[in-house]
This record gives sequence, C-alpha cells and structure tokens, in this order.
Amino acid sequence: MTLNFEFFNQWVEQKLGIQLEAYKERQMQRRIGNIMQTAGVSTLEAYAKLLETNPQAKQEFLSHITINVTEFYRNKDLFEAFEKQIIRKSQEGKALKIWSAACSIGSEPYTLSMILNNHNIRKAQIVATDIDQNCLVRGRSGLYKASEVKNIPSDELKKHFTVVNDDYQAQAHLKQRIQFKKHDLLVDPYEKKCDVIVCRNVTIYFKNEARDAVYQKFSDVLEPGGILFTGATETINFSERFGLEKIDSFIYQKIG
Repeated sequence: MTLNFEFFNQWVEQKLGIQLEAYKERQMQRRIGNIMQTAGVSTLEAYAKLLETNPQAKQEFLSHITINVTEFYRNKDLFEAFEKQIIRKSQEGKALKIWSAACSIGSEPYTLSMILNNHNIRKAQIVATDIDQNCLVRGRSGLYKASEVKNIPSDELKKHFTVVNDDYQAQAHLKQRIQFKKHDLLVDPYEKKCDVIVCRNVTIYFKNEARDAVYQKFSDVLEPGGILFTGATETINFSERFGLEKIDSFIYQKIG
C-alpha cells in the first residue's frame, strides 16, 4: 500500500507546526510506519484523524518522531575536551549563557551543570530546550533511573544526586542553573547572545538544507568567540561558510 506522505507532511505542519519534510525521508517514513502499525491504522488519512481526536496518540506520535537518544557524559573523551573549553570561556570574566538544544530528557544540561559546579563556575546559566513536552517534564523533574546515570563517575553521583528509592534525584544546586522550555529547531526563533551551544546527535536526522540552516542560525546567535559542541557523527564540513572554525574534535568556535 502506498502511503500519502505528501498529505501527511502538510497536515502535520499545519496542525502540529512540525516540518517533517526537513527530516531525512526514509528514516522519518519508517518511524511513522512503525507507530501507525502500533496504533492499528493503515492509512495516513486515518492516522491524522486519530491524532486530531486522541491526545494520547498525538503525544505518542510527537515522542516517537523526535530523536530522544541521550546519556550523561555521552562520548566521555569528547566531553573532556569540551570541559576545557568551558573552563577557558569562564576565565574571560563574563557570565556565560549556555544553550543545550534538543536536550531530550535533560541528561546533557545536567552534565553541563555538573561541570560548572565541579569547577566552581558560578556566573553561568543553562537554557535547555526540546520539542517534546514529555522530555521537558522529565528534565524538570531531574529524576533518573540507575541505568540512566551509569556514565556518571561515582564521586560525582554522590555529590550531585540523592538516592530516592531505586532512582537518582538531581540536587537543587544542579537544577537551579537550568531553565527548560519547548523549542523546535526547524521553526522557532533561536536563543540570543549565546556563549556556548551544545547540540549533539540531532542534525544527522535532517536533510542537508535543513542541517545547514540550523548551523547558520547557531552561528548567528553565538557571540564572537562562542563555542558550538556537536555530536560524534556531526562533523561540519567547510565550517568557515557558517562563520565557524574547528578548534577540537566536534568543537567549533565563532569567528570574530
């Protein structure tokens, strides 16, 4: 059966404000097909009607199409290089604005908050954004399962988290630095005057044109000398065209 993705893409953009056409086609269509099968519908027209009338199905769809793969200290060696850049930026004397874009359930912004705390960097705040409201709820709660905090060194885990039953609760000194809010990288206005942007393992799902537009917007809102930290599979080829220069593995600096 041929599915009418042209209709569905237009419907999703009109009704939900999400531009599915910016995502890599085969990957997105496969994800939609999987969740349709789970929902028990066979056409996109029927699925659209379901999403319009069933809030739970709508939320499940939004959670399924967004890429919520994250870890604390994901790619530890890369984070060690990034940590040095954070220390360097803090020594410039100004308050740092750090944007954790597409933050999923909050592992990344809490990792950033731990780094700031470990180095006693007080003049810094983190804006954490994601398209998925369920992820933002998880992030604001700061409550994680043991399997989700496995990458955090034991001394840091004891310092920054409290054991609650079998889970781990981020302590207030981590949470108070972070503001969680909803944001779609493809359609919403970007944060302004950022000193650091962390956006990892997201743009690999975008088509080239959408990916390049995101990188240009990141560059536009970075302060001169600001830092962009990308994922381990997201090398920015010819980064100079976006006003960025590579200064370490998957770390770029705003030229100027």
